[in-house]
Amino acid sequence: MHNDITGAKANWQGAVRGARAKIGERKPTFTTSSGIPVDLIYTPEDVAGLDYVSDLGFPGEFPFTRGVQPTMYRSRLWTMRQYAGFGTAEESNARYRYLLDQGQTGLSIAFDLPTQIGYDSDHPLAEGEVGRVGVAIDSLEDMETLFRGIPLDRVSTSMTINSTAAILVAMYIALAEKEGVRRALLRGTIQNDILKEYVARGTYIFPPRPAMRITTDILSFCSREIPRWNAISVSGYHMREAGATAVQELAFTLADGIAYVEAAIAAGLEVDAFAPRISFFFNAHNNLFEEVAKFRAARRMWARIMRERFSAGDPRSLMLRFHAQTGGSTLTAQQPDNNIVRITIQALAAVLGGAQSLHTNSRDEALCLPTEESVRTALRTQQIIADESGVAETVDPLGGSYYVEHLTNRVEQEARAYLKEIDSMGGALKAIENGYIQREIQTSAYEYQKRVERTEQIVVGLNRYASDIEGHGALLRVTPETEEKQRRTLAKLKASRDRAAVTRALDAVEHAARGADNLMPPMLAAVKSYATVGEICDRLRAVFGEYRPVTTL
Repeated sequence: MHNDITGAKANWQGAVRGARAKIGERKPTFTTSSGIPVDLIYTPEDVAGLDYVSDLGFPGEFPFTRGVQPTMYRSRLWTMRQYAGFGTAEESNARYRYLLDQGQTGLSIAFDLPTQIGYDSDHPLAEGEVGRVGVAIDSLEDMETLFRGIPLDRVSTSMTINSTAAILVAMYIALAEKEGVRRALLRGTIQNDILKEYVARGTYIFPPRPAMRITTDILSFCSREIPRWNAISVSGYHMREAGATAVQELAFTLADGIAYVEAAIAAGLEVDAFAPRISFFFNAHNNLFEEVAKFRAARRMWARIMRERFSAGDPRSLMLRFHAQTGGSTLTAQQPDNNIVRITIQALAAVLGGAQSLHTNSRDEALCLPTEESVRTALRTQQIIADESGVAETVDPLGGSYYVEHLTNRVEQEARAYLKEIDSMGGALKAIENGYIQREIQTSAYEYQKRVERTEQIVVGLNRYASDIEGHGALLRVTPETEEKQRRTLAKLKASRDRAAVTRALDAVEHAARGADNLMPPMLAAVKSYATVGEICDRLRAVFGEYRPVTTL
């Protein structure tokens, strides 16, 4: 059969040469967004070395290439969670309740910048940023307002928070206990991925090594106290937003994942005690087949890394479970309705790739935070894919495609080359400290921008098919009055607290930071005393200092 295909393909290539001589092809070369060459067609010869059992297997079985559950979406659809938050806790609470009423099945909280980098809303550096890119949370009191009327034992909550993740998860636990919900029943995820903050996102506070200590303290505490909670979501999303290719996103994410596992083991944790609660967060871009290949390669690579490198024995430790978000950086302010089409393709890629959770961006996000109308359309996009397209009726429907299997192998091959390079430097932490990962991403971002400016990379409505028609409709704006309202609420809280109790709790946090005790118990006590995010972070800054980025240009 192999010889028959080879001979038949040779004959067919004669016809190809004739067609090319007559009308040519649209471009001299075709590549994926990562620069992987794309041939005219793919045949069994392109996947001749593929062993079905060891390379693909069946869904729910090692190496999980075809999915982490035996029945995948036929039993339960992915969790639909829209990333949302703006203004005050009261305003965001209203948006969450609206989305749940519209059929959203999980919450995903966006925090404002001051909350993310450990400043209270009344700090001078917070001026102009309160509630602008997410909700402002200064204290447990804000958390109580944020979740008013939302049953914590019946909703899965994801929080995009990193430097201050320990404080925010402590607030969530404290709130649950006030409402009579046992810790063991809480379900959700905190991002808690500090390494990618130094590479791509920038909302770090402390230097990498004490930050890694906080991360492992959270892993240790959560594995004991809230076993259904994902204590870390290793995130490639933001590296992709900063300009990484699909291959780089995969490689650098897994490199960070390896670093977290190594740090937790070095802290004395058994790998199977925490690894089942590690989750991942990937971007979904427009090149549909490369994205699907990336997700499939990610599962296979992680399974093999955990088994071969860390000797993990629990099958759940080997499973790469991931949340996907459509690509914010792919959206354009020009002709924003085009973004609905982009988001649909990207969401389809995530579903065809086997995501456990998905957030679809809204059409107006290149202009502002999403309006109620646009976020409803984004949610409906997921619901149409789930209930009308048929793609959720079978597992890994593109599995066995010569092209997709070839591309999955090629993405894995190139990502492994990056991991080997990072290992040779001493791991992800060293690669970040010497600026290697940052430089790789910056180079890719620069090359992409040049392709756009040369119109080698078409962006519809931007560098081709441009139009003067705006068509963006109403935009959501956070006003200065919102910031002032948040500051008045905070001032009232600070005036009404037991000041001595707050000081004792903050002293305990600082004492733990100077020693080696797990930071989570004193932080939990501090938030229960209504100590604020800024007050707790100030005590940690006094011990750990603040990070200053390395120059990589």
